[in-house]
Amino acid sequence: MNIPLGLSPALLLIDIQQGFDDVNYWGGGRNNEDAEANAGKLLAHWRAQGWPVYHIQHCSTLPQSPLHPSHPGNALQTVVQPAKGEPVVKKQTNSAFIGTGLSDTLETANLNQVVICGLTTDHCVSTSVRMAGNLGFDTFLVHDATATFDKVGHNGERYPAQLLHDTAIASLKDEFATVVSTEELIG
Repeated sequence: MNIPLGLSPALLLIDIQQGFDDVNYWGGGRNNEDAEANAGKLLAHWRAQGWPVYHIQHCSTLPQSPLHPSHPGNALQTVVQPAKGEPVVKKQTNSAFIGTGLSDTLETANLNQVVICGLTTDHCVSTSVRMAGNLGFDTFLVHDATATFDKVGHNGERYPAQLLHDTAIASLKDEFATVVSTEELIG
């Protein structure tokens, strides 16, 4: 697959935080154990190219959440630690674009293409991908550098993480983003 990346695509690393290591808190099951490692490969590739990187950090307003700023789980994971000069965009909603100024920052820098990966596929990643597409950014979603957790539905039925991941990706494909793999982008 020929990936039509521009001269300076922005990489958005969504919520790759230590608090997501607590699988039981988030649902008891998880898919794609390689998501963070793949995000780390993307980050290394972006840095080697000199392309812009934006670290997105969820700062939950819920005191009990592992992602609340008062907890160690709020910290970004080691594999995606920001380098000097790489911005960290702090958010309190599911979207990297609401209340953060990210859209204006990207537009001011003439960055109209974004590549998105992170946690979790069906929450903050999906919301950010949808908004990026709706805001007019040429958006790419890296399916194997995202992951999610099991969820229990309104009817009490447990839905496995892989099913949620796959359906979230399918809902985003072509309408909001071009779906690609890590290898397709860096290979």
